[in-house]
Amino acid sequence: MKKKALITGITGFAGSHLADLLLGNDEYEVFGTTRPRSKTENILHIQDKLTLIDADLIDSHSLYTVLSDVKPDYIFHLAAQAFVPTSWSSPATTMEANVIGTIHLFEAVRRASINPVIQIACSSEEYGLVYMNETPITEENGFRPLSTYAVSKIGMDFLGYQYFKSYDMKIIRTRGFNHTGPRQGDVYVCSTFAKQVALIERGKAKPEIKVGNLESYRDFTDVRDIVRAYLLTVQKCEPGEVYNIASEKTWQIKKVLDMLLGMSKVRIEIKEDPARMRPSDVELLLGNAKKFRDKTGWRIEIPFEQTLKDLLDYWRAHV
Repeated sequence: MKKKALITGITGFAGSHLADLLLGNDEYEVFGTTRPRSKTENILHIQDKLTLIDADLIDSHSLYTVLSDVKPDYIFHLAAQAFVPTSWSSPATTMEANVIGTIHLFEAVRRASINPVIQIACSSEEYGLVYMNETPITEENGFRPLSTYAVSKIGMDFLGYQYFKSYDMKIIRTRGFNHTGPRQGDVYVCSTFAKQVALIERGKAKPEIKVGNLESYRDFTDVRDIVRAYLLTVQKCEPGEVYNIASEKTWQIKKVLDMLLGMSKVRIEIKEDPARMRPSDVELLLGNAKKFRDKTGWRIEIPFEQTLKDLLDYWRAHV
């Protein structure tokens, strides 16, 4: 009998790739929550193979209805306000979606009297200001959050631990470091660079690329490797525990831009855009994923260079 997997945020970047992964395995029946305003282009190719159900994290009753009807064996909680700069312009909305929405999900599970394994997608942004002598970052690192988004993810993270301790719910927390790849929204750094290059190649934009801070370093993983990690989480990890998911290698943002520019034959000028600068920026994120690797056997399968090529090709096909 197939296991029922429910993905919150199934129409999003990681959610759509996780749905692809699960549907490629005969063991899972896939359900996903959507809202009337959800954009579905990421799942059009698989929409007839899964079950979509209207529900909103802010509407606790809708979540209860979904969980009572579906009774999932696994929940992958990926829905969130996930863009860091938005958390400065809409801090209350970010907290509501990421913290209150998570409470609503956990309470709906309790009210429905079910006991699924729940993976919650927390974030490396929780670590915030990290000093050189603290890298690679382990799960024991302290938190010095530098955005409301980071604070909201800390809240979500600790709620997962609290509901595990208080109600014995099978919640596993993953702190994913930066991930990118095809279908990523064009507000994120790798994707915005790739889209701008694709637009320039098509003659739809001037031959100049707008950038923010190029000096920071990030630990990038392909989204397809990340969702493999999410599945391994519910299969092999311990409820109540927290696990970093990271490539354990950093790339300076300037180097990422240079790599993408090197994949194009068009001559492109770099222009700094003040609007792309953040009030505060995390300068270095380098993860230590040993705990997760030892528990699951997970390894990176897709080189970062291939990730960037696939991302650029995705935008070349969509601009």
